[in-house]
Formats: sequence, C-alpha cells, structure tokens
Amino acid sequence: MKQQTLALHAGYEKDSQGTMAVPIYQTTAYEFRDVEHAANLFALKELGNIYTRLNNPTTDVLEKRFATLEAGEAALATASGMAAIFYAIANAAEAGDNIVCASQLYGGTLTQAAHTFKRFGIEARFFDVHDPEQIKTLVDERTKVIFFESLTNPSIDVADIEAIVSIADEYGILTIVDNTVATPILCQPLKHGVDVVVHSASKYTTGQGLAIGGIMVERKMVADKLKDNPRYPQFNEPDESYHGLVYLDTPLPPYTLRARLTLLRDIGAVVAPFNSWLFIQGLETLPIRMPVHSKNAMMVAEFLVSHPKVLKVNYPGLVSDPNHELAMKYFKDGMCSGLLSFEVEDFETAKAIVDRTKIFSLVVNIGDSKSIITHPASTTHQQLSEAEMLACGVKPGLIRLSIGLEDPEDLIADLKQALEG
Repeated sequence: MKQQTLALHAGYEKDSQGTMAVPIYQTTAYEFRDVEHAANLFALKELGNIYTRLNNPTTDVLEKRFATLEAGEAALATASGMAAIFYAIANAAEAGDNIVCASQLYGGTLTQAAHTFKRFGIEARFFDVHDPEQIKTLVDERTKVIFFESLTNPSIDVADIEAIVSIADEYGILTIVDNTVATPILCQPLKHGVDVVVHSASKYTTGQGLAIGGIMVERKMVADKLKDNPRYPQFNEPDESYHGLVYLDTPLPPYTLRARLTLLRDIGAVVAPFNSWLFIQGLETLPIRMPVHSKNAMMVAEFLVSHPKVLKVNYPGLVSDPNHELAMKYFKDGMCSGLLSFEVEDFETAKAIVDRTKIFSLVVNIGDSKSIITHPASTTHQQLSEAEMLACGVKPGLIRLSIGLEDPEDLIADLKQALEG
C-alpha cells in the first residue's frame, strides 16, 4: 500500500465497538486473567499489556504505524525526541565506549552527545557530515554508534546516507539517524541501510505543536548485524536484570525489545497515551502536509536568494545549493521539507529582522502548521562555544525558518518588510 493509505490505517485493528478513530486507552495498568497469565506476560511467553510505562494499546498503534511508514520492523515511542535519541544511543553504548557524531546537529542533540553522555562515561567524537571518510579516523574497538541527521537542523545539510552506512557496515557499527526534518514521507533512511531512525514527534508528526514526544524505529534484520558481534555483548549474552533473557534468542526485534525492557522500564521517559493519540491524528495528514511545506519553503527560498540583504540561503531544493544533488538522491521527488535558513550581515541585523516579522512567530520549534522564525545563535545554540557553533553551521547572522501552511505570498511579503524595515 501507498504511504497515504498506511498513514490512515496501519497498525489498527478495530476494537469490539468498531470505532473508526483509535481509542485513547488512558490507563496506567491492566488486569491480568490470573497469576499464570501475569507470569507469562512478564516472562514473554505471552505478549500483552502489563503497565503503561512499558506498553499501551494507543501507543502500540502509533508505534506500528510509524514503523510501517519508515519501512521498519518495530518502533518504541518515548516522552520526547531527546528521550528517543538517548534511548537509541544508550541501548548500544556504555561507560568506556564512544560514539561518532556529525558536527552538524541540532543544538540539544549536540549538548546531549558532547556533555551529558560524557558524564555517563561515553565519549562523543565528531566528523563533518560532508566528509564521511573522517569517520575512519575516529572509530576504534569501543565505537558503538555513528549518529547523524538526514537533513540537518539548522545548517540544512543533506547527509550522504549510503556513504556513511557503507563505512559503518565495514566496521560492524550501528548507524542511528535523526529523520525529524525530512519525515518518512520525504526520506526513508532504513531503505538505505541505516539501522535505527529517531524522530521528535513534536515537530511534523503532530504538525500543530500540540504535544511532546519521540519515537525510535528499528530496521528489519538488525538482528543479523548484532548477532555474534563483539561490539554488542548486551544483545548476545544473558541480561541479569531480566532473568537471563538473551535478546537475540527471541523472535522479537531485538533493538526495540531491549530498549523497552531495560531503558523504558528503568528510566521511564514514556509517552502519554493522549499524546500518542495526537500523534496518530497527525500521521493521518502527514503525507498531504509535507509536499505543501516543501513547496512553500521552495518559494520562500527563491525569494531570499534574490534579496540583496541576504548573504546566503541554505535550502537543498535550490539548484545552486551544494546539497542539491544529494537531496535529489534521497528525498522523494526532490521535496526538501519546510526547514530553511539564511544568513545576514551580523548578529544584530539578524535580531532586528526576527523582531520585525509579523506572521512568523518567534518560537524554538519546527514543523508547525504555522510559520516559525528562530535566531539559533541567541536561542537553540546559545549554550555552545563560538567554535562549536561554527562547526555545526551556526553563524551569528543565521536565521532559521520553519515554513508552515500559510499562503507563501503572505510569508514572502512578511519577510520582505522585515528585511527592508
């Protein structure tokens, strides 16, 4: 089936009431038939609901539907996009290990990788997303993850997914890709060999800035990469915290299974059932919305390129953009989502332009149906050093736009008056 059909139907078997809409199962716990039933569930001899920190029927539909849209095998929903990234990495790495990350990352992800994981004893090493060969100089026997974004935020670079995956596979290392900006409608990294995809569902998935949540999706046959791989003993050896379970000895997708039974269980950053329901509503229109976001962003980018006060525009849909060729390779019909950025003379000029906009809202979010403007150097990337900001593509005069679903002519007029004000 096509994605638009899957977005409306995947993962949902109508309940006994025949409800067309997925019900919200707003409950913390579930009654077991008897002691044996409860014991079988905990021992994985039977599959079913135990406690909403582990699973929930509404969230189950979200996970199945998202996994289907990403062409993956299984998914794990979380309380936020940052939680999804944390679980995806912590599932593979432990104290003494290292991860190799693209320098061009969202500010929060960069901070989590470079500082928070460091306090857990996991070192982050960085490569330029435009030079995958750098990865070979950074990996060693303790490297557990290569992490990057399919479409970077806010530098708007496109990763050469297959080139990075090829290097990772050469060393037997897992690849994890943040696909938030592109969404599975425009790009499906798992089809290009990526092992795990993560999303902030708070962005395009909900589409209206209604809820915080995240999701992690596992590629089909990840088990083959983990099996007998000395880098990942936690999947091949008994887990003492779960009565000696060996994750690769079960028929279930091992990466999401382990994340659910250990990380979700013990850390508890679980998505609320109501938020899962909101994300399901968003998925139903995602295949319709993403082409409109992309079309509007292209029109805005073409306007900005022609304006004398704009020094540079970052949008891979533009033929002149250095990422254009990769965008044509990896993104459906060359659609490049609704995120773009542009540079003006300096910090103060950027601030003045942001303050003068009327339709654009100054918000540190993206993927909303309403257009958003952000000055990364003073907000999302403020905590970084000047060198770190430049490494991830954030200059003092950079302005990020998340183009919404308004009439693009109105958005262009608003930017024109702000630039010339």
